[in-house]
Amino acid sequence: METAEKRQRGRPRAFHGPAEAASVQSLDRALRILAIVADGSGLSLSEIAAQSGLPASTAYRMLTTLENHGMVEFDSTDQLWSIGVETYRMGAAFLRRRKLVDRARIVMQELMEKTGETANLGVAEDDCVVFVSQVETHQAIRAFFRPGTRSSFHASGIGKAVLAHLEPQRVGAVLRRTGLERFTEKTLSDVSALARDLVTIKLRGWSVDDEERHPGMRCVAAAIFNEFGEPIGGVSVSGPTVRVTPERLVEIGPLVREAATEITRMIGGLPPPSSPSRAAEPGSLFEIGATRSP
Repeated sequence: METAEKRQRGRPRAFHGPAEAASVQSLDRALRILAIVADGSGLSLSEIAAQSGLPASTAYRMLTTLENHGMVEFDSTDQLWSIGVETYRMGAAFLRRRKLVDRARIVMQELMEKTGETANLGVAEDDCVVFVSQVETHQAIRAFFRPGTRSSFHASGIGKAVLAHLEPQRVGAVLRRTGLERFTEKTLSDVSALARDLVTIKLRGWSVDDEERHPGMRCVAAAIFNEFGEPIGGVSVSGPTVRVTPERLVEIGPLVREAATEITRMIGGLPPPSSPSRAAEPGSLFEIGATRSP
């Protein structure tokens, strides 16, 4: 039976493969110049020409074409070229289309393989963390969260990782709304204890849920950030305490932090500065006024 090769919808009918995949030279040059301008904070024509390896006259023609489309802007006073608003608009289109779950999947798979434990992805809602994806370990005894499972901020690894990177006022607003319900003997239902833990989390870049929601289960998590450097969720590794021991935390923690950083990069996010001086003082959270639940 004769079979017809399916044509890829993103290519023309006359396309016959790699031999015709060479870049269009002028477009390639223009995109190279655009990337150079984007990396600078105002560049002269001579600087752009030097970095691109193009004659100044060629670079100028490219720049004026990009300017006509709003991709770059020219400051006639300083005689400098900078990135244009149209470039931002196009970048924002990518951010709107990003698929956190799809982009995070390969990173979660690698994290599960490195740690031998289940990897989880959760997003922050107004009053809780919602688990949206999971890559299960091959171990017989393992953590399991159905997609859509909700968990309190103060009693989950991802939730605490998110709180640690919020301003104290926002933490207070969240906890006043949700309270500090005690789920186990280890739940941090005391505001001062939670505040101290959040400071530690922000300094080292990863959190620990030490049987604070489910007895016998331990979780290590790190926050994922959007393009404004705001925490929007996190990735975690969870498993039984007999395997996720206190001794293994120093091994697992950095792996989870690296995974969160990679996912942040993949969705166009911006990690916050790592300077310890920006960490909140415990006392700054003492005024959050959260309601403690028995």
